[in-house]
Amino acid sequence: MATRVLLRVRNGPSPAGVVSAARRRDALHLRSLSASSQDSWFKSLFVRKVDPRKDAHSNLLAKKEENNLYKIQFHNVKPECLESYNQLCEGMLPKIHADPQYSCELVGTWNTWYGEQDQAVHLWRYRGGYPALTDVMNKLKQNKEFLDYRKERGKMLLARRNQLLLEFSFWNEPLPRPGPSIYELRTYQLRPGTMIEWGNYWARAIEFRQHNHEAVGGFFSQIGSLYMVHHLWAYKDLQSREDTRNAAWQHEGWDEVVYYTVPLIQHMESRIMIPTRASPLK
Repeated sequence: MATRVLLRVRNGPSPAGVVSAARRRDALHLRSLSASSQDSWFKSLFVRKVDPRKDAHSNLLAKKEENNLYKIQFHNVKPECLESYNQLCEGMLPKIHADPQYSCELVGTWNTWYGEQDQAVHLWRYRGGYPALTDVMNKLKQNKEFLDYRKERGKMLLARRNQLLLEFSFWNEPLPRPGPSIYELRTYQLRPGTMIEWGNYWARAIEFRQHNHEAVGGFFSQIGSLYMVHHLWAYKDLQSREDTRNAAWQHEGWDEVVYYTVPLIQHMESRIMIPTRASPLK
């Protein structure tokens, strides 16, 4: 007859007891975490959170010492009217530029050579900001010669648009050049919320693009299409442009700027422009 041997473990709890104890410990741990989380959430109601970048782009990126406002105009001209349009502008724009009663300066005026065809681009500077702009507009409304010019100009246009801009603090102020030069206007539509990041990178990058005095001006939009940046460059010719841009890659750090700024861009466009006879930037 087989002998039944019963072994009783006296040195520890049963497996069911081990599982039960583990569950109790887990439950206590979860209640502790929950209480800690609720306590942290409650305390956070009384803690002020400060955003170090909580300021307007215009205050963080624009020049503090100058109260300059810029207006850029894009006029799409009927192809058969471009020469007449240029002559009309040459008769009016320099007069406004030279008249001391108008607090504005014609920075440059161009026709697009490569890019959007049959297009005129005008860049104005208003020393004194928005009050200067308003004053000039009010005075021009009383100027019969200007009103006649606008009426005649309207017959030659297919479309027009403009933007109000501020200049980046780390760029040159665009000043008259003797020329002859061709100009490139590179326009970048940035992703919303990335303007500060763009400015931080280009504050360093501009050092790589000053060796041939090609940097003319850098601007960002305030009214019109927003989160838009315009960089204006001057070159002797298209080959000079190619050589100058290629030379930038020889500077340590330029590749890093390109790598980190390209993802900030939604759309970009390049215009090669020729100054008209009335342009202070030759």
